[in-house]
Amino acid sequence: MQVQQFQQFFVRYKIVALLLAVAAIWVFFHIGTDGSFVTPRNIANLLRQMSITGMLACGMVFIIISGEIDLSVGSLLGLLGGVAAILTVNMGWSTPAAIAVALLVGLVIGLFNGLLVTKLRIPSFIVGLGGMLAFRGVLLGITHSSTIAPVPDNLVWLGQGLVPIGLSRLLGVLIFVVLLAITVLRRRRRAKLQLKALPLWMDVVKLAVIGLVIGGALRMLNDAGGVPVPVMILLALLAIFSYVASQTVFGRHIYAVGGNMEATRLSGVNVARVKLAVFALMGLMAAFAGIVNTARLAAGSPSAGTGGELDAIAACFIGGTSMRGGSGTVYGALIGALVMASLDNGMSMMDVDTFWQMVVKGVILVLAVWVDVLSGSNRG
Repeated sequence: MQVQQFQQFFVRYKIVALLLAVAAIWVFFHIGTDGSFVTPRNIANLLRQMSITGMLACGMVFIIISGEIDLSVGSLLGLLGGVAAILTVNMGWSTPAAIAVALLVGLVIGLFNGLLVTKLRIPSFIVGLGGMLAFRGVLLGITHSSTIAPVPDNLVWLGQGLVPIGLSRLLGVLIFVVLLAITVLRRRRRAKLQLKALPLWMDVVKLAVIGLVIGGALRMLNDAGGVPVPVMILLALLAIFSYVASQTVFGRHIYAVGGNMEATRLSGVNVARVKLAVFALMGLMAAFAGIVNTARLAAGSPSAGTGGELDAIAACFIGGTSMRGGSGTVYGALIGALVMASLDNGMSMMDVDTFWQMVVKGVILVLAVWVDVLSGSNRG
């Protein structure tokens, strides 16, 4: 009976359980670091660090929901960040032009990966594994295995800059107003269609909690000088990808393809086109992450992105994305990325040996998949 209740809890309240896990991790590390973990400066650094994995997770969650996997994104991140560094440092290109080229190359590579999967029917695991090796090799070749630095200041701003305090407060209010409007419109739409909606008090409590979180986060980050630019970019991507997933036909097709590909094909959906678009988006997100990573480091590094694909995949699974496909959320994946970044940051501050850090992250990933298995058996 207790096992069944445990399963039901994670099926119904995955996000609540994740947020409780984040809170527990923060409390543990705050105590373990003698009060140095939950400070404005460290939280700002943690969120800046988390934004790279979060950008990869935004694309990876769609890949996994559609029933595929992409192991090449870490190497692709490094390659595209290296391209931006080479264009600006070695070739003297302007930052906007270099960013545009890196984004375009990411999109093209993503489309190419998608074509290999959909047209040549090569398993996505193999395509990703091959890309992981090939892209890393290309990166080592074009950089001659050396760091490319220093990148221009206007590019560095994307990774190290801060949003002015007044503007960040205005954006915080705007985000809350948008969420309030979405909640009201959703309740009205469900009432019009005579569909059952959550009790009003639950929506009020959810909005109140969200408002407190936004206010608390803004206050803490503003105490550190302002909201980091990569965090604002990630929030914009979260809004876009969440809208695509929940409010568009394309989003519904992604879930349908992952849930039952054959039934979706028989219903008239072009499955190959959906998967092609998903891989293209993944390439674009790898480009975003690569550019921001180069900006954060103020250099293009031949080792950039090493292990990035594992962090992104782990973030998705920890955030509740099903390994079977057809289920998952963007905001869940970003909370998973926050868990991974919190573990990295906290264990580094406590001077935990690198091998123990890898062991802990591996155990967390296995536990996350185990919870998904429990959830699946409970649904069955």
